[in-house]
Amino acid sequence: MVQEWSTPMQVDLSGHRNVTDLLLRRAQRAPQHAAFEVPTDPSDPGGQWRQVSTQEFLAEVTALAKGFIAAGVSPGDAIGIMSATRYEWAVADLASWFAGAVVVPIYDTASAEQVAAIVGDARVRLAVAGDATQLCVLDAALEQASHDTIGVWVMGDPPMNADARSLGALAARASEVSDEVLDTRRRLAGPESPATIVYTSGTTGEPKGAVLSHRNFLGQVLGIAAAYQDVVRDTGNTIIFLPLAHVLARGLQLICLASGMRIAHLADPAQVVPSLRVLRPSFLVVVPRVLEKVRAAAAQKAEDRGLGRVWRSAEHTAVSWARIAEARDDGEAVRPTLALRARHAVFDRVFYRKLRAVLGGRLDYMLSGGAALDAELSLLFRGIGVPVIEGYGLTETTAPLTGNLPRSIRSGTVGAPLPGLTVRISDAGEVLARGIGVFEGYRDPAHNEHAFVDGFFRTGDLGSLDEHGRLTLSGRLKDVIVTSTGKTVVPMRWENVAAAHPLVSHAVMVGEGRSYLSALLVLDPDELIAWAAREGVTIGVAGPGGFDEVTDERIRAELADTIAHANSIVSRAEQVRRYTVISADLNDPALITPTLKIKRRVALDRGALLVEESYAQPLHHTGN
Repeated sequence: MVQEWSTPMQVDLSGHRNVTDLLLRRAQRAPQHAAFEVPTDPSDPGGQWRQVSTQEFLAEVTALAKGFIAAGVSPGDAIGIMSATRYEWAVADLASWFAGAVVVPIYDTASAEQVAAIVGDARVRLAVAGDATQLCVLDAALEQASHDTIGVWVMGDPPMNADARSLGALAARASEVSDEVLDTRRRLAGPESPATIVYTSGTTGEPKGAVLSHRNFLGQVLGIAAAYQDVVRDTGNTIIFLPLAHVLARGLQLICLASGMRIAHLADPAQVVPSLRVLRPSFLVVVPRVLEKVRAAAAQKAEDRGLGRVWRSAEHTAVSWARIAEARDDGEAVRPTLALRARHAVFDRVFYRKLRAVLGGRLDYMLSGGAALDAELSLLFRGIGVPVIEGYGLTETTAPLTGNLPRSIRSGTVGAPLPGLTVRISDAGEVLARGIGVFEGYRDPAHNEHAFVDGFFRTGDLGSLDEHGRLTLSGRLKDVIVTSTGKTVVPMRWENVAAAHPLVSHAVMVGEGRSYLSALLVLDPDELIAWAAREGVTIGVAGPGGFDEVTDERIRAELADTIAHANSIVSRAEQVRRYTVISADLNDPALITPTLKIKRRVALDRGALLVEESYAQPLHHTGN
């Protein structure tokens, strides 16, 4: 078994001092190239979009950077940005770096208490809000802070009687700062200087402030752009709808900006589908749940047309086609049979082509991250003509640590280490990381005490490497369950299969210290409403903060086959003998992270009484 794998750097970073060089060099090479697309009406993503050139973007960035300096931002000061994903986020981000500041992103869903804690810990002096509500939250946080602060400015139209607090008003102060002063300020940060402090979303513990350097970003941006030249190119475009407070979205934005790939922003993931036919992206970053919903919608549409059996055959054909393609990627001399080629051609006309059209008709690749992607789902999309590149990374690795490459995709793995990075598997099976994207440590030294071993960052994830250096994840170290019989269970594999059902948004295995395993199955509210409408039944969804049991036997009957399948792929000791169906508020930031992962500890706390009641009942048979 392979214990360690390294991929050498493919680019020279010595010519770059800090992240601002990426924008300046792109502006020198292609000043009139369209860098962004901005909706004329943010509420109508299917409407008109205007293009912003690299030169125009640079002008906005430098004007706002001068405004920051005029307002009193000093070198090394922290600037907080709290907003949904939008174009102005990108302007504020780069402007902060041009002003010599350190960026502190804050999720727009963060509570007032979380915002105050981040502002205090990072010593944020100036903040940028996305709307009036966030302006009030940031105002209160800065007022509570024990350190000296400057104030809060808001993107877009400011609240009434606050015209002087708009970013536009701040940028209008650019004349107070000379180009020479701005250039001096821009150059102050070196490769090892902090670029940003990103607070982890905390699925298993308290948020920690990860300090990422300019070198971390430069290495990742330039290295990944070189490795993915087929994907990241100046003739392509993408839509970013993940929160820009997350390092993956910001890393992607910098990669696209440096490479000339046009970017559009959407604050609401629900707006993505209406925008696809207008923007026609060549590349898209998604989370697995998005792909699951696309497949479920296609299956349901086929079922409604009386073509359910035909669609299932089309799925099987696509998966078979993709398996052969993957084998050829690994150098195997295999080809699809004549019968498979014929079926694939027919299903392409009937289904695949229409699915590609729904996705905009121009997608070359999708990248999936944030959670494990079911191998069959990955194969399906490759089989229909839209390969999915699965990758893996953390805030502490400045986004991607590993990734499949366009001509070397192996479903079920998250690929080999990316350029300049090393992955090692510890004796306990933990994934360890070292290299260009790996941070030096957290802001609070106490958080570093157990974070590193032998110079490697401890990811907390379990995994293994194959003979090609490709990483397969098997779960979280902290999620491991030890039953009363002494059996050690890693729940991720079972949970992923259970959550593949369209109705199930999250599956949480339970069983620590118990004689057998059970699970909480948290339903997807939108899918539940649609399912109830099709079945002609009435089932309520949870209200704000809700976490309620769903006892309707028709739901349990709908889930029975999926649970049986999940149990069939694991050993008997790892099978779930009983499950509780839950309707929960999935917009609750206390339960769901901004990257749409469930906070296991919170789910177990909220479901504790239901779990106890479940274990108190006699166990008659599996799935009871």
